[in-house]
Amino acid sequence: MAQTPQQRRANAKFIKDQEARRGKSEDQIKKRTEKVQKSPISPIWLALLAFIVFGGIVFEVLSRFFMGSR
Repeated sequence: MAQTPQQRRANAKFIKDQEARRGKSEDQIKKRTEKVQKSPISPIWLALLAFIVFGGIVFEVLSRFFMGSR
């Protein structure tokens, strides 16, 4: 059975990772893996959430300011 391009990329990544580990102690490997941390939410979603929350607050303050002066 032939490999799909996705499987080839995954296998190449695995081989590259295994070659990088070769000849190193467990402590060196753990230090390398601890540095890589990925945010659980993407920056786009954070920006959208901030716009919804803070944008709503800004619009509310502006509407109260302009409606209160009449």
